[in-house]
Amino acid sequence: MDFLAFRERMYPMGCFHINQVLLWEKNFDRNNLTRWCGRGLLLKLRNQYYAFPEYLQMPDFSRYVANRIYSPSYISLHSALSFYGMIPEEVVQLTSVTTLKTARFENRFGTFHYQNVKTSLYFGYEIKTMQNGRGLLFATPEKALLDTLYLNPYYKTEQDMEELRLDEDFMQTEFNGARFADYLARMENKALERRARRLIKVYGL
Repeated sequence: MDFLAFRERMYPMGCFHINQVLLWEKNFDRNNLTRWCGRGLLLKLRNQYYAFPEYLQMPDFSRYVANRIYSPSYISLHSALSFYGMIPEEVVQLTSVTTLKTARFENRFGTFHYQNVKTSLYFGYEIKTMQNGRGLLFATPEKALLDTLYLNPYYKTEQDMEELRLDEDFMQTEFNGARFADYLARMENKALERRARRLIKVYGL
């Protein structure tokens, strides 16, 4: 298999699975992938997922990788809170919510952590468009905050809520309190409701 022909076919996908290669070329020799990774022509993302190293220079591509290598999933928790400017910290690890089992992967694009929720809680996300037109599944600000409280039950007291250091301007002007209340009701979790009430009190929502 000629690498240039392979690259021309697969590069537009961004990152790809071996099955996508086999759909194109059923007799493809998988050993090519090992050789090309060894030569730095390809990057292995996780078992059977690959990307081209040129994408390391593309802003936000790590977020696209997060969506692609473990699906279904959407970016949430502190990763989404940081993206929206709701918390001051810059988050290095990309954290997503999934209906699959909890998992963690590391590759040249970063560290990717996936936290499991039951299917009924897999909602509250939207598609955001990257600069190159690719779509990302991202929690809304309200669901990112609820996912954070739900999956990190150590946020219990009013002091814990203060230590989240949520941006007060965002919370007063951009945060959708009605959507937050609707999502909270859909999650049907009494402990989460108690923590949410404490957060609402602290930030005057």
